Order: sequence, then C-alpha cells, then structure tokens
Amino acid sequence: LVVQGADAGGHGLAASASIVSLLPEMGDALSTIDDEHFRQQDVASIPLIAAGGISDGRSVAAATMLGASGVVLGTRFLATPECIITPGYQAAVLSAQDGGVSTVRTSVYDTLRGTPWPEKFNGRAIKNKSWHDAQETGGKVTEESKKKFDEAMKMGDNAWGVEGRATTYAGSGVGLVREVRPAGDVVREIREGAKTIVREYAMSGLVREGN
Repeated sequence: LVVQGADAGGHGLAASASIVSLLPEMGDALSTIDDEHFRQQDVASIPLIAAGGISDGRSVAAATMLGASGVVLGTRFLATPECIITPGYQAAVLSAQDGGVSTVRTSVYDTLRGTPWPEKFNGRAIKNKSWHDAQETGGKVTEESKKKFDEAMKMGDNAWGVEGRATTYAGSGVGLVREVRPAGDVVREIREGAKTIVREYAMSGLVREGN
C-alpha cells in the first residue's frame, strides 16, 4: 500500500499530512481494522510503501523507522539521464533550494494547462511567475496570465525556472537534488546510505542500553 504524504510532487489530496504522521497512523489503522471481509492478520501484514519528500538515504532511513517497508521516489529521478523531460525542466529542478518554500501545492497550474482536477486534489510544483501572478489576483488565473503561459510554452527551455511560467512539478525534497546521475547509481547510493544510517543508529542504541 503506497502511502503518499503532502510533500510529494505532482498531484495528491489537498488536505493531507506528511509521512511523519501519516505512516504511523496508517500502520495503527491496519493493525486494528475490524472487517468481516478481511482477516485481521492479513490486513495488518500489508507492506506500507512511503512516498513524498524522500530524496536521499536519510529520508529512506527515517521512513523505515516510521514503519515503511519500502519507498517510492519521484523528484530525485527527474535528475537522471533516463528521465525523459526537457533540459529546462531538469535545470529548474537542479537549481531549486529549500523545497518547503520554493514549492507549493496549488491548482493554478491545472487551470493554466486546461487539465482541471477535482477540487479535493491539487499539485505540488516549483513556484514561478505563473504562481506569483495568481497570488496578485486572489489565487485566480486571469485571461492575461493564461495568455502569458501559452506564449511561454512556445519558448522551449526558457519556459522553465523561477522567472519562467511552465509547470514544474516537484516534491519538497527538491532542494536535496543537486546533480544528474544515472538512475542505477541513485538507487545504490540511497540504499547504501539508508543501510549505513540504520546500522549506526542500531549500534548506538545497543551501546546506550549496555551502559
């Protein structure tokens, strides 16, 4: 069962929580479910896969401590040669910092793209001129901003970036994405980093217990 928190890039529930609280609560809910159609022990054993804001070994280790059996990464793989996105999009991801501030959950880009989602959903993306224009009009997309967006989409790679207008979906962990690396290297690095952290904390815990 993939548990996606509010920090995830792209679309999700507008009213949502981060995996810090969502994962433990989901685990508790599964362990106490009472339904005649399911055997409780079967439901409780469903693996939880964490998603949203996970970009390196540290966040994978944290998700594991919260009860995740695995993780899903999205934003980190935008900076891999295997990812088929424009150079402008990738450059915007690499230049973003402080994802909690530089990204936002909004429906502005859905309106601009003409791809409306149900009201209870929105998408996390990197803030740029399209978003800032909407803030000046109470969060609404005007005909003028839609025209500017359409014109920007004809500019190629120049459409992206904080001074651009193109939609740049990315999670709040985007500030940890700093270089383009092969997807296989990313997986190995994150996996080994998480294993090292978990091992070190386990050992330090044993030491404290022995003292």
